[in-house]
Amino acid sequence: MKEITTQQMLEAGVHFGHKTSSWHPNMKPYIFSVRDGVHIIDLEKTQEKLAEALKFVAEVTSGGGKILFVGTKLQARDIVKKAATSCSMPYINERWLGGTFTNFEAIHKAIQKLRDLEEKEKTGEFKKYTKKEQLLKHEEIKKLNLKVGGIKQLDKLPEAMFIVDIVQEKIALEEARKVGVPVIALCDTNANPELVDWPIPSNDDAIKVIQMMCDVVAETIKENYKVTSKK
Repeated sequence: MKEITTQQMLEAGVHFGHKTSSWHPNMKPYIFSVRDGVHIIDLEKTQEKLAEALKFVAEVTSGGGKILFVGTKLQARDIVKKAATSCSMPYINERWLGGTFTNFEAIHKAIQKLRDLEEKEKTGEFKKYTKKEQLLKHEEIKKLNLKVGGIKQLDKLPEAMFIVDIVQEKIALEEARKVGVPVIALCDTNANPELVDWPIPSNDDAIKVIQMMCDVVAETIKENYKVTSKK
């Protein structure tokens, strides 16, 4: 399993939290100090919690389980998509649709519709329609891809979810907790780590940090993922 040193974390800026005025008290065990009114995260704690989280990631994926990557804020979108795609995992990087977990049946209907349309497009079935009708179907594919394209491989709820920012992805976190999907997440000093099964104390805004954390999760999945059943 790939390891990230505290020096690498330091260079990326993993230790920079938020201003002390916006901290969450439950992050106290993971805070090392205060610098210029900003909380500094204890990188030894980060390394420890990251190792625990990656061990869980390895366990889930070695059994063929899926982990959904979630990160919809601007600086995370491309990184999340590339990391998830690199390890053949589902992702949501545009907008979390309410009911993605709590009303998965409805979401799955949209997924099936997208799959069906893409298959018809691939086999040339659209050619029997008028140019206007073909255009409308292509537009429908485009819209569905924007909504559920990143999760079109899912036929059921994933075995776990990795969230870049739990404050930003509040609804996703709430739905995961309601349906019992375990959550791995970066927890900055303004977040409540007690809402997460596998919290990783970390800055969740810097591009270098998001890249580093998404990459190490993706690498762990690639090293361990086995298709053992129809997941």
